[in-house]
Amino acid sequence: MAEASSANLGGGCEEKRHEGSSPQSVPPGTTISRVKLLDTMVDTFLQKLVAAGSYQRFTDCYKRFYQLQPDVTQRIYDKFIAQLQTSIRRPSGIPEKDLHSVMAPYFLQQRDTLRRHVQKQEAENQQLADAVLAGRRQVEELQLQVQARQQAWQALHREQRELVAVLREPE
Repeated sequence: MAEASSANLGGGCEEKRHEGSSPQSVPPGTTISRVKLLDTMVDTFLQKLVAAGSYQRFTDCYKRFYQLQPDVTQRIYDKFIAQLQTSIRRPSGIPEKDLHSVMAPYFLQQRDTLRRHVQKQEAENQQLADAVLAGRRQVEELQLQVQARQQAWQALHREQRELVAVLREPE
C-alpha cells in the first residue's frame, strides 16, 4: 500500500502538468462560472478517485475472496464504484436546482425565525405603545385636574378679594 501511495504521488505530479494542456482548458481572458468550474473539479476528482481505486487494488485487499469467487468480486467492485459515483453526484444534475433544493429549506427556516422575531418585537412594541397611550391619558387627566383646581383656586381667590374689598369699603 505504501508503494502504491508513493507511486501515486509521482503520477499525481505528472497529471498536474498535463492538466493545463487538456482540451478542456480555457484560454486566458475567458471567464468560467463558478458552478461550471466546481462541476469540472468534481468530475475530475471522481475520475481520479476511480482510477486510484482500481480493480487490481481492490482485489489485492480481498485476495482470498477474489481467489474463491472472482466474478462476485467484480460485481461488488462495480457496485461499489457506481454507488460511490452516484453518492457524490448532484441529485438532479442541474446546479441551480440542486442549490435551490439545499438552500430553500434553510432560507425558509430563517424566514420563519425572522417572522417569529418580528412578531415578538411587534407584540412588545404594541405593549409599549399601549403603555405610552395609557401614560398620555393619565397625563391628560392630571392636567385636567390641575386646571380644575387652578380654576377653583382662582375663583376662591377672586371671592376672597371681593370679600376683602367689601369689608374695606365702609371705612
